[in-house]
Parts: sequence; structure tokens; C-alpha cells
Amino acid sequence: MSVTIVYGSDGGCTKKLANKIASKTNGKAIDIKKAQATDFENASLLILGCPTYGDGDLQTDWQDHIGTLEEADLDGRKVALFGTGDQMNYPDSFVDAIGILYDLVTEKGAKVVGFTDTKGYDFTGSAALRDGRFVGLALDEDNQAGKSEKRIAEWLAQIR
Repeated sequence: MSVTIVYGSDGGCTKKLANKIASKTNGKAIDIKKAQATDFENASLLILGCPTYGDGDLQTDWQDHIGTLEEADLDGRKVALFGTGDQMNYPDSFVDAIGILYDLVTEKGAKVVGFTDTKGYDFTGSAALRDGRFVGLALDEDNQAGKSEKRIAEWLAQIR
């Protein structure tokens, strides 16, 4: 199975997690700034990673390069999402960015896998919720970094 992880990262946290996921899946991690439409199309599993900024915005590189994802043919593609956020300082918009990406890839015909439970998180709202679950893996490296390793392992076991 070929795995491609496309991520955006300003401070390096999401990049670090993308590289960790790549090493655990024998995949390749690509910064959204360098990604091409074929990077989204040529993997049997596409993983998208994005931090949430401000009050629920995509990370700036994702905003600037979202057109590359929009150009890609995702019809029938298997896609998983992970996002980083801060549930204490931004409890009303925790990991909103993966909700934005979810809406985009499902509109393009992708099959999203890897929904996760909200148990163990402390937030008040998220655009990443569908039927009471996150549309992907939610990680809070600011407040729950100690839980990330286990969450990643369980999520990867689910999406493989």
C-alpha cells in the first residue's frame, strides 16, 4: 500500500507528526507548499494533516495552496485526516481545519476513513464533528502531548 501524507505546518508540530505517521506507514510526507495534484492522486491511502489556526481557519500554507487539492481527482480515493489544535485556548473551534478539508474531499468523491471518538478531549465545539465523532485524528500537542503516540497507533490500525 502506498501512503502519501500531505501536511501544512508553521511551527513544525504538524510536520513532526506527519513525519512520524510516514515512518509508521512507510509513506512519504510532503509539505502542501511542494505538493502537486498527482501527489494526491497516486497513493492508495492519502493522509492530509492540518493545524487549525485562530478561530477555525486552515493553516496559511493550506489556504494558499488549496487549489492544488481542488485540482486533484479524488473520486473513490481513500483519504484519512489528522489535525492539530488547542482545545484549551480554542475550545469552540478545536481541529476545525480537518472539518474544512473533510467537506472539500468528500465533495470531490473521496472516501474518508479514520473517524475517531471525542472521548478524552475537553472542547465545546468543532467543525470536524460528524455524527458525534471527529472526521479524523484530533491531536492537541499543547495540552495532551502524552496521549498522541497511543492515539496515532490506534488510528493507524483503524485506517490500514
